[in-house]
Amino acid sequence: MTIISILTLGIVAATIIGVAVGRWPLLRADRTTITLIGAALLLGIGAMSLEEAYAALDLDTIVLLFSMMVINGSLFLAGFFGVITQRVVQFARGPRSLLALVIGASGVLSALFLNDTIVLMMTPIVLDVTCALRRNPLPYLIGLAVAANVGSTATITGNPQNIIIGSASKISYLDFAAALSPTALIGLVICWIVVLLVYRDEFRSGPLTTPDVLRTRVYRPLLRKAALVISLMLIAFLVGVPVPLAAFVAAATLLATRRLRPERIFKTIDWNLLTFFAGLFVVTHALNVQGWTDILFTNLAPLAQAGMVPFGLVSVVLSNLISNVPAVLLLQSLIPAFADQERAWLTLAATATLAGNLTLLGSVANLIMAELAVRWGVRVTFSAYLRVGLPVTILTVAVSLILV
Repeated sequence: MTIISILTLGIVAATIIGVAVGRWPLLRADRTTITLIGAALLLGIGAMSLEEAYAALDLDTIVLLFSMMVINGSLFLAGFFGVITQRVVQFARGPRSLLALVIGASGVLSALFLNDTIVLMMTPIVLDVTCALRRNPLPYLIGLAVAANVGSTATITGNPQNIIIGSASKISYLDFAAALSPTALIGLVICWIVVLLVYRDEFRSGPLTTPDVLRTRVYRPLLRKAALVISLMLIAFLVGVPVPLAAFVAAATLLATRRLRPERIFKTIDWNLLTFFAGLFVVTHALNVQGWTDILFTNLAPLAQAGMVPFGLVSVVLSNLISNVPAVLLLQSLIPAFADQERAWLTLAATATLAGNLTLLGSVANLIMAELAVRWGVRVTFSAYLRVGLPVTILTVAVSLILV
């Protein structure tokens, strides 16, 4: 064991801890900055070469993330998310049905698109509606977040960790969805029941009066074009076209327009998230270059022999300690030890995603919801979220380990 390998472990550990906590002491550094500094330090000490760092970048994942962000940005500018929320409110007859529709819309949209984006788009509208109805916004906001995480379990394009797993495992979009959709659907029902039980007082009252507060502007030419392009993209997914390729072609098609300035769509893209992933790929690859992945595999391989349940539980714990994306990048080295590798990949996808519901810090979607709520004067506390997140996580993870 060389000095460089020991320094590599220290830098990677400090980077992952910083990502989990969200900052480093004494520095104004967010998660993206931390991963970039970590990658630079590893290159600086010679833990890997520039060529090895370039090779570490999973371009399938980055291209798919970018493409989905372009598609989501187009839908946002077209007014799609506002229309969906407007229909949800119109069909709600009482607080229970309103919660069910919010959870259903959040879950289904998160399965088709990135869950973080769905929460970003829907949180202000949910706050607007609950404020006008004079309802307690907390159960609806928490329901929105947990449903986005659960719904995103169903598909490769639902969340960043599934995108990574889809790229690495080569499981087709249809096979992935067929395996995990039942878990996601049952999970959404669990979300609704748990929120109802935790916030009993909120759901005892009678019917709602639909508020006229939804300020939704619809750009119909873009909405029609997006609907056609996305339908063709989903068909391409189902017939076996590589997911990154189909998504990239769809995104480029939406960018080809005479009416909309491209910079309006580019402003909706989370460039920080793309940079974060690039840096994280480099940081975790350093462990492989220096032999730490082999050591991790040797020590944790007995979990693979013990079965899917221990492996899934380790995924849940590690996802909450260091966040689900770094956990997936580390645990994927254990997959070759399983006899049924496809099932192991699917178990990792389900448990790492569902683990994000355990605490308010468990997923980016949760943090987006909480940060937006604060701007409206609504504080989602750690304990308030935990009352829903803990039972939802236990029950949905149990379902996933039974069904996958």
